[in-house]
Amino acid sequence: MAEHPDQPQQTDQLTFQNPVTRYPSISPPVQDQPEPGLDARLIPGTDRGQDSYRGTGRLKGRQALITGADSGIGAAVAIAFAREGADVALSYLPVEEVDAQEIKRVIEDCGQRAVLIPGDISDPEFCVSLVEQAVEGLGGLDALVNNAGRQIAIEDIADLTNEQWTNTFETNIHAIFRISKAAIPHMPPGSTIVNTTSIQAYKPSEPLLDYASTKAAINNFSKGLAQQLAPRGIRVNAVAPGPIWTPLQVSDGQPKEKLPEFGKNTPLGRAGQPTELAPAYVFLTSPESSYVLGETLNVNGGTPSP
Repeated sequence: MAEHPDQPQQTDQLTFQNPVTRYPSISPPVQDQPEPGLDARLIPGTDRGQDSYRGTGRLKGRQALITGADSGIGAAVAIAFAREGADVALSYLPVEEVDAQEIKRVIEDCGQRAVLIPGDISDPEFCVSLVEQAVEGLGGLDALVNNAGRQIAIEDIADLTNEQWTNTFETNIHAIFRISKAAIPHMPPGSTIVNTTSIQAYKPSEPLLDYASTKAAINNFSKGLAQQLAPRGIRVNAVAPGPIWTPLQVSDGQPKEKLPEFGKNTPLGRAGQPTELAPAYVFLTSPESSYVLGETLNVNGGTPSP
């Protein structure tokens, strides 16, 4: 008997889900980790796509360097890239080795190469060395994701030290300039750069004055660099996450008392999980977005953005 055209079609439950309930609305307990924080100690744990992200080969043969790739958003992007067929170099701080080793295991289980490069991107010399090590370890470089960031909440500008202001800018924006500058000579036409900005670039929170300022700078840098590199066939774009549950939040990224309500003020009513960011990075890195340059994709649970 033929199926009636008005009847709903049977749908794969992994591809058709209510975004309000697809991931749990968490109420994280008040907790603290020393900066930069570890996924391995986060309560509750994050979904970085280890079991949920399914690739379709959109990045087959690509060679990607991802900063901050040991945990949170960077780890989710690294896993997604590997599931899509890319080899990945992981940049992270030495104290994050336990998280980096876990992501390396997941990538290698996908049949892809994982190159571990510990170091501090606030060091200008390491930024250059990082790119050199990635090119050597991967055999080339055609995708760069500048994702690593530093976020320390300070309620009053009177308590925001010159040292913190400088360190935040060194990590969040100066490193992006240095790493991009070092990487571009190695990148052939068709390569991509994706930078992580934030909803903070548009809607800054009071305690994140230095962090939000760097994210606005990243947004502007991405649009300007996109125009410079377009004639070379290198595309530059950015992703602006909203409230995403990562170790950044518990290592002084948020006032501790606000953690239980983190992300609940979004239209979806919950914080996002790192794996929900990964498809945006995959899209901007894949040839499917070949006419997209200087764009900022907002992945923020529905909060209106400019």
